[in-house]
Amino acid sequence: MKEKSCPLCDCTKISHYHQDKNRDYWQCSSCALVFVAAEQHLNRDEEKAIYDQHENDLVDQGYRRFLSRVCEPLNARLSAQSLGLDFGCGPAPMLATMLREFGHDVALYDLYYYPDEQVLKHDYDFVCSTEVIEHLAQPQTVLRLWLDLLRPGGTLALMTKMVIDVQRFATWHYKNDPTHIAFYSKETFAYIAERFGLDLEFIAADVIFLTKPAQ
Repeated sequence: MKEKSCPLCDCTKISHYHQDKNRDYWQCSSCALVFVAAEQHLNRDEEKAIYDQHENDLVDQGYRRFLSRVCEPLNARLSAQSLGLDFGCGPAPMLATMLREFGHDVALYDLYYYPDEQVLKHDYDFVCSTEVIEHLAQPQTVLRLWLDLLRPGGTLALMTKMVIDVQRFATWHYKNDPTHIAFYSKETFAYIAERFGLDLEFIAADVIFLTKPAQ
């Protein structure tokens, strides 16, 4: 077996965490990330085909309520007319729309639907990424990008469901999405905050804010 390393922290102290009929799941002993090894990832065409089936749209009130759990606490801490980036916004950028309604200027980036890399050359007061981080094959690389994009005092607002323990993981519906390949826990986010010198807040069961120190 080829030696595995953690895609978040590069640690090679990896243990087998769980197996189901489709995939194996591994856990890092350093940052506690649970992940699927690269050889069991979908290719880009397979991944996009699944994303294309999602039915979120800009008039879906349920989707709006879902995202309000990120939008409202984020807006509460932003200065008027802040500049932000919605990373991984999908084909229907609802969160950006909601933040614009509060008067903020929000750029869009999505690998498949808004692939304009020019927006990754600016800096921002906030970066939001909802239901994205669990899809990332290289979370360390993308996390560094997000932090490079953030101005001092800026907030990275994330939404993802979190691992609790292996017993609940075994019956967890969230792992069954074949595009979900990385699973985070409170311990993992604590690792990220300490490593990068960020302030960590758990806003809700699946909403996490990481804030850069002001200079």
